[in-house]
Amino acid sequence: MTRLVKLPDGTEVVALGQGTWKIGEGQCAPAAEAASIRRGVELGLTLVDTAEMYGEGASERVIAKALDGLREKVFLVSKVYPHNASRAGVPAACARSLQRLGTDHLDLYLLHWRGGVPLAETVAAFERLKAEGRIRRWGVSNFDVDDMEELLAVPGGRACAVNQVLYNPEYRGIEFDLIPFMAEQGIPLMAYSPIGQGGRLLRNPALKAVAARHEATPAQVALAWVLRQPGMIAIPKAGTETHMRENAAAAGLALTPQDLAEIDAAYPPPKRKLSLAML
Repeated sequence: MTRLVKLPDGTEVVALGQGTWKIGEGQCAPAAEAASIRRGVELGLTLVDTAEMYGEGASERVIAKALDGLREKVFLVSKVYPHNASRAGVPAACARSLQRLGTDHLDLYLLHWRGGVPLAETVAAFERLKAEGRIRRWGVSNFDVDDMEELLAVPGGRACAVNQVLYNPEYRGIEFDLIPFMAEQGIPLMAYSPIGQGGRLLRNPALKAVAARHEATPAQVALAWVLRQPGMIAIPKAGTETHMRENAAAAGLALTPQDLAEIDAAYPPPKRKLSLAML
């Protein structure tokens, strides 16, 4: 059974989706990347996340090819640069993203990280896009507790649908305060880089041992570990169909208390407030 996460407006989205950072930047052939995204949708990973920053629009263009004929099955997410997050900049950036993605609306539009534009101005611009039907809902990325508190205090700020942050066994500082805070507010978190960057996490002996017991891969263990958190969405990237199938299979992996204890021993949970980690 597909695990779902409920957004504040009652919409349910899949807990395991697809990230597309570095897609369209030459690491793999664009056609293979598009085929991978398409296969992911067919496998049930129907939430697809991108950003105008990813390859300066290259990721969005690959996604447009991948979703040809599938758009109605997908919960499509993109993000706006902080320097474009002004009253005039948000609609212009959104229009460019929509054009590259070949769609007339985004299901979710995020502020990529905090910049110099006042949050009230960004929220007002998001709300106008929502009223115009160009986005269905909006959210933020890389916001810590103090950022969220400030956001929720501005007019319209409580309409925030998601906060996307870095989370995997190597970076679990959000467990100390951000995860409980977001749960209290009823706003889901979306984990980017859930299997880490550069493969270091996947070479860890603890993850390898857990994977061997389950006849799984370390990447699947890392994803299952992230998804053990209620109200958490994970968006791993896959540049090939083989990798995509591996990610999709992680949704059915249930970690045992022994597995979790071994991962805790390798990557201890935080005992104090830590600065929000970002990539």
